[in-house]
Amino acid sequence: MGMRLPSLIGTPIGFAHRGARAHAPENTDEAFDLAVKLGATGIESDVWLTVDGELILTHDGTVGLRRRKISSLPRTELPASWISLPELIERIPAGMAVSIDVKTNDAMGPAIEWVKTLDPVSRSRVWLCHPHWEFLAEWRGHDTHVRLVDSTSLKSMEDGPERRAANLARAGIDAVNLREPEWTGGLTTLFHRFDRFCFGWDAQHARIINDLVRMGIDGIYSDHVDILMETIAEGGERTSA
Repeated sequence: MGMRLPSLIGTPIGFAHRGARAHAPENTDEAFDLAVKLGATGIESDVWLTVDGELILTHDGTVGLRRRKISSLPRTELPASWISLPELIERIPAGMAVSIDVKTNDAMGPAIEWVKTLDPVSRSRVWLCHPHWEFLAEWRGHDTHVRLVDSTSLKSMEDGPERRAANLARAGIDAVNLREPEWTGGLTTLFHRFDRFCFGWDAQHARIINDLVRMGIDGIYSDHVDILMETIAEGGERTSA
């Protein structure tokens, strides 16, 4: 790619995927703390609802060798290293973005209600992600400050990217999140034309991160926080892998 395309926010958000999971056990207090130390400007995790209403951050919604479902357990029966979404917000710097993949529909309501307890500035740094934009559209009316993200794929855009961008803009859904190989400069330009933010996930190498920055992407998710932040800081000029 030649010249760097503009991002809607200037410098892309560097999201530490499940914390600094390349350097510490994922979705633990250790991983989240290390991501902050490594300079991440955003934290990513997945949220599940416990039986006693706690918004717990972990990936697959099960625990232990017996793969017990978190939805059937109280917080007290989960590992001590796991933390809740409110605890994460208290743990990280005030200006840090938070991207949360809402894994079950029953967790979205409690997540929105919790977000509404934050001040407007804090609300605007929380990005709630879900794979069905129509579901997100229903929730937009519950809060106007929280950021909503359509985590999807090009294959799922049955009417094409331009129609999806128009639908997201009409519904007030702030961003679209695609796996890194699906992004092109033309695609970021298309979604930016509708004032929708563009996020790219699974960017694990400097070359990939560099390409996304030069495409004008607005947020990048990576396990390797050190490489991610170094490459973003270079402004899309790095060319080595």
